[in-house]
Amino acid sequence: MQTSFSWRATKPLRDLGGLYHKYIKKCSRMDLLPIHELELMTRNNKVVWVSRGGDPQFLLTPINPAVLRQGGWFSLEYDFSATQAVDQCLYIDYGDGFQADIVWARHVEKSGHQSLVIYLPMGTQALRLDPMTRPGEFRLEDPVLKKIETPQIPHPWSGLDGYLKCCEGCEFTLAAAQQLERRLEGEFHWRSHGTDPAFVVRHRRGRVIEPGWCRIEFVLSGEYQHQVAKLYIDHGEGFSETHAYPIPFQSGKLATRVIQLERSIVNIRFDPWEREGSFRLERLCIDNVDAEEAWDAIAGRLVETAPEYMDLKKAEVLAGVGRSAPETDEGDGTAKKAELADAEDDAARETRLLEGYAETFIVNEAELSYQKWIDEVEVNGLPSSETIRSYLEGLESPALISVLVPVYNTDETLLKACIDSVIAQSYPHWELCLVDDASPSPHVEKVLRHYASKDKRVKIHFRPDNGHISKTTNDALSMATGDYLALLDHDDELARDALYFIAKELEKNPDAQLIYSDEDKIDVQGMRCEPHFKPDWNIDLLYSQNYVSHLGVYRRSLIEKIGGFRVGVEGSQDYDLVLRCIPHLTAGSISHVPRVLYHWRAIEGSTALAEEGKDYTTSAGVKALKDHIEGIADGRAIVEQGIVGNTYRVRWPIPEPAPLVSMLIPTRDKKDVTELAVRSILEKSRYTDYEIILLDNGSVEPETHEFFEKIQAEDSRVSVLRYDHPFNYSAINNFGAEHAKGSIIGLVNNDVEVINGDWLREMVSHACREDVGCVGAKLYYGNDTIQHAGVIVGLGGVAGHSHKHFPRESGGYFNRLKVVQSVSAVTAACLLVRKSVYEEVGGLNEQDLKVAFNDVDFCLKVLDAGYRNIWTPYAELYHHESISRGAEDNPEKVARFNTEIDYMQKAWGKIIEHDPSYSPCLTRSREDFSIGGR
Repeated sequence: MQTSFSWRATKPLRDLGGLYHKYIKKCSRMDLLPIHELELMTRNNKVVWVSRGGDPQFLLTPINPAVLRQGGWFSLEYDFSATQAVDQCLYIDYGDGFQADIVWARHVEKSGHQSLVIYLPMGTQALRLDPMTRPGEFRLEDPVLKKIETPQIPHPWSGLDGYLKCCEGCEFTLAAAQQLERRLEGEFHWRSHGTDPAFVVRHRRGRVIEPGWCRIEFVLSGEYQHQVAKLYIDHGEGFSETHAYPIPFQSGKLATRVIQLERSIVNIRFDPWEREGSFRLERLCIDNVDAEEAWDAIAGRLVETAPEYMDLKKAEVLAGVGRSAPETDEGDGTAKKAELADAEDDAARETRLLEGYAETFIVNEAELSYQKWIDEVEVNGLPSSETIRSYLEGLESPALISVLVPVYNTDETLLKACIDSVIAQSYPHWELCLVDDASPSPHVEKVLRHYASKDKRVKIHFRPDNGHISKTTNDALSMATGDYLALLDHDDELARDALYFIAKELEKNPDAQLIYSDEDKIDVQGMRCEPHFKPDWNIDLLYSQNYVSHLGVYRRSLIEKIGGFRVGVEGSQDYDLVLRCIPHLTAGSISHVPRVLYHWRAIEGSTALAEEGKDYTTSAGVKALKDHIEGIADGRAIVEQGIVGNTYRVRWPIPEPAPLVSMLIPTRDKKDVTELAVRSILEKSRYTDYEIILLDNGSVEPETHEFFEKIQAEDSRVSVLRYDHPFNYSAINNFGAEHAKGSIIGLVNNDVEVINGDWLREMVSHACREDVGCVGAKLYYGNDTIQHAGVIVGLGGVAGHSHKHFPRESGGYFNRLKVVQSVSAVTAACLLVRKSVYEEVGGLNEQDLKVAFNDVDFCLKVLDAGYRNIWTPYAELYHHESISRGAEDNPEKVARFNTEIDYMQKAWGKIIEHDPSYSPCLTRSREDFSIGGR
C-alpha cells in the first residue's frame, strides 16, 4: 500500500488540464489528489473517478493548512455516489506516516451526502481517503472539513478518536519495541503481553534533548491503579539499568520526575509497567528545564514524600544548593578556607538531596505485589452496584452502624478524606458521630459543621476542654443510636464497601459481638501499602499484639456493659477495649472478615508509619494487658514489653511442684549428632525437672552404644529404651510415651541443639495452661535462618513451615516471628504436650502416618479436641534437620510419602482448605507469608 504521492502519480491529472481545474474548483475547502490506482474520466459530460485496483487512495489536504494544525473535533463531509455499496477508509498522518491500524472504516450503503465525525490531534500532517476496496467507478465531490463542537460520546477516550486525542498530548512518537500491541476498540489503546513491555520514543519534529536538567511528565491510565513506569536513556552504550529512572504513578494522574543528563541522548525507551494489561498514554513530555526549576521540583517532592524533610520548607531544604564555586585569592591563588569548606559542604548536600530524591521513586516488590493483588483479586471480589442495590432492597430491618470518630486538630485535607470515606459508603444505614476534643485549629469546627449541614446522618459535638481520646470517644458513644459501633481514627479512611461487608457478616452471624477486618496503610503519596492479612480469632496472638485493631466493629450493648473506653490507657485504648470484651465473648460471637476494609494513614509520628512513632502506646498496652491477665492467672503471670515495640510477652506461671517433662528422643547411630542434642539439653537447660528417654531404633555402631552407657552413668535423668522394630516414627514415640514418668511429654529430635537456657521453662509454662495442647519452639538451621516458626496447614498441598529460611533476626510478617501465637500445628522436632492430652487423642498415628505428617495430624487431633496449639519465639534451638534418617528418594519411600499425603487430604481437607491461623489472602505455595489470592 502506497503512503505518499509523486509527480508521476499526478501525471493523469495534469494531462486533463482545464477539466481537472474545473473539477477542483468545486472542492473549494480541500484538495483531492489521487495518489494510487485512481484515474479521472468523463462519462456523458460528467466527471467520474475510476478505481483501477483494490487499493485506490486520495490525499486530502485543506486549502488552509492551519485547519489541520489546530486540532480538535471535525466533520469530514463530501458527496459520494457509486453503483453499489462500498467500504471506505480514512487514514491520518500525525507525524508517523499513515499506519494500517490508525483508520476510520465505514460502510457506505447509499449514494449521497456523507459525514464522518473524527478527532484530529494538533499537528496532523495529512489525511488519506480510500474510497473503495475494489475496481469500479464512482463520483466524489465537494470534500469539506468542518470544525465542530465536542460531540456527545460514551467515553472521551474510546476508540481511534480517543487514541488520537492522547497523541495530541504527546510530543513524541511511540513505537512498540516489544510485548506491546495497539488496540483501538475501547478506552485503552495499548495491551502489554508480558512483563517487559517497551516503547522506543522519538520526538515528532526531531527536537534534541540537551545534556543538563530534564523533566519527564506523563499521564498513564490503565487497568491497574498504582504501578511503576521506567525511562531508559541510551548515551551510546545501549539501554541498561545504570541509566534507568523508575517513576511510580497512579492511573490517570500526572507523574513527573527530573533527572540530570551528563551527556547527549542517542535513544530513549519508555516501559509503561512490568506486567500484562491494557492502558492508554494520555501525555508524554520530555524536556529540558533550568537548574532552578529542577531543584524546586526536587525540594517539593522531598518535602511531600520523604519523612526526614516533611517538617521543612523548600527553601530550608535547598539552603546552600546552587552556589557558585569560591573564587581564588589573587595573592597566593588558593581559595579562602572557609569558602572552600562551604563549597564542599554544599556539594555533599546536593549529593545527599539527589540520593534522597531518587529513593522516593523506589517502590519495593512487596508493594508492587500488593498493587497487583488489588487489581486482580480485590477488585474482582467487590460487589457491583446492582448486587448492592438488590441486597439493600431485600433487607427488612437493616442494622444501623454508628461510626465513632474522635477528632483533634486533624489536617483539613485528611479530615475531609476521612469523613468523605464514610459518606461514600455503599451501605447507607450508618450514622457518623464526630466529637472534637477542643482542637485549637479553627478549620476543624468549620469542616465538621459543613458536613453536618450537608448530611443529617452526620452528628457533631464539641468538647469545651481537652479530655484526650478515651473521653472523646465515650462522648461519641453517648451520641450513638446504632446497634453496632465502628471505630475510625480521624485521619484514616474506610474502604467504600466496608460497612456493606460488615452488614453481610452480621446477616450471616447475627450473634456476632465483635467483627474485625483486614487493613492496610496509605503512604504519603496516597498509595496503598503494607496490607495486614489477619488470622481468624487468635487469642494468644492478641496477648502478644493488638492484631484485631481496625476495622473493629462492636455490638453497642457489649461496649456499654463494660463501661465504654477506659481513661488511663490512652494510646492503647482500642487494645484495652477488646481485652475487656473477652470475658463476655465466645468463639461463635467473634467474626473475622478477610477483606481490607480499613486504610491507616501512614504519616510522620503515627503508629501506622512506624512502631517507634508513639512509644507511649507500648506502655499503655502493657498496662491494659496486665490488668486483663491479672484476672485470669491469679496474679501469678508477668506481663512485659515484647521483643519489639507494640508487642507484649506474658510469662505464665508454672505449677508447684514443677511438672516432670519426659523428653522422647528417637535415634539410630549417628552418635555425634545425638550427643550434641542430649548434652546441650543437660548443660544449657535452666529448668531441671525432666527426664530424657533415648529410643534406640536399631543402632549398630559400637561408639553409639558406648555413648548410651556413658551418658546414663553421668546423669540419672537419661535412660535408653530399645525399640527393635522397623522405623515407624509414630510407633516409636507412642512406645516411649508408655514408659514416660512425666506429666508432660516432649517429642524431641536427636538433631536439635539448645540455644537459650530458658527454652524448656518457656515451653512448660504454656503446656501447663489448661486450654493449651501442643507447644512448639523456634528452630533454626545451622546457618541461622528459620527452620520452624509454626506449621501452616495447606501450604504445598498439606502443610509447610512458617517463614522458612527467613534470617534469624527478622521480625517476619507483622512481627509474627517475634511473638507468641496460636497455630494449627507445630513440628515434633521439639514439641511439648501434657501426657493426658497425648493419651486423650490416641497419640501419634502408627497405621497411616509412619514417617511424614504424623506431628501435623497429632496437632490437628489436639486442636479438634478443643485445645489450642502454641508457638513461642522464646524457646530457641538449632535443628540440624533429618541428618540421621536420609532422603525420601527411592520408589518405596516416594510411594509411602504419597500415601501419607492422600491420607492427610482426606482426613483434614477442611482445615487444609483454610488454616484459621493464616489468611486466605496469603500464598499457599510458598512459606514466606507473601501475598497470594483468594
